[in-house]
Amino acid sequence: MDKKLLGSQTAKGGFANEHAIVAKFNEWKSDNDAQNWLQIMDYELSQLDTVTAIQIPSKIKKTDAKRYGVTEIEYEKFVKFKKADVQIKLIIQIGEIVKIENLSLKKANSNADFNQIDKRTVSNYQEMWGFDNEVALWLKLFSGELLVENYPNLLQNQILRETNRIFIDEMPKNIQDKIINFFDKNRIIVLGDTLRGRGGLAADWVLVTKQNTDDTTTWILKDINTVLNFYGSGEVKISPKGSLTVGKIFMQRKGGTPDPTKLQFKFKPCDLFDLDL
Repeated sequence: MDKKLLGSQTAKGGFANEHAIVAKFNEWKSDNDAQNWLQIMDYELSQLDTVTAIQIPSKIKKTDAKRYGVTEIEYEKFVKFKKADVQIKLIIQIGEIVKIENLSLKKANSNADFNQIDKRTVSNYQEMWGFDNEVALWLKLFSGELLVENYPNLLQNQILRETNRIFIDEMPKNIQDKIINFFDKNRIIVLGDTLRGRGGLAADWVLVTKQNTDDTTTWILKDINTVLNFYGSGEVKISPKGSLTVGKIFMQRKGGTPDPTKLQFKFKPCDLFDLDL
């Protein structure tokens, strides 16, 4: 069957949670949705011997790493670049060949709300991406990690929308441009780290599921390169509310609890369904 016809479908029953999806893969011989997903991944069902799905927890103890096929070197990278979302590891055997596919699962709401895809301190992102100390300082003022009141000389008595932080559109124009230029030049690594991750558990595929009111589930499965190209397309610019957009990804201050002064990256998983319109 044409993969384009398989790419997005509405199926009976609710399976928008990770446990149900793991079960569907493990019952692939009789589950139509799992068979569709495997065909999208370019597997001929008649050639498959076994398919084993396991859920990857967001936190893995070093003593349990081998259970998920993670080496000691990969473990250090996993801890540093671990994803907050749910992932499934597929172990597919075709004769003597064993293949591994990592899926990132995203639950979409029908009202197209945002999903958080990554959050860290500014210092964590500086270590990962290498922006300079000036950008780090202003991003910490943006996140609220550093209090604006302690840096009066930077703002020259400027009146801000909030007392405990500064929005990017309130920063000096040269700083705004510097932040935009950095994320524009480095959008590939930014998108890769926020959507795909790094190491042995980096996502190969993204499966978005949307639970409908009539007890059906609409899903779409796309390879990670297609996802990165889709969400990475568009300008790097300041949003109307004074945050930053990198293509279709939004960088905001976390706010709330816990971790109110971390940066977070968000996206709308429902937008991925536009690819099949």
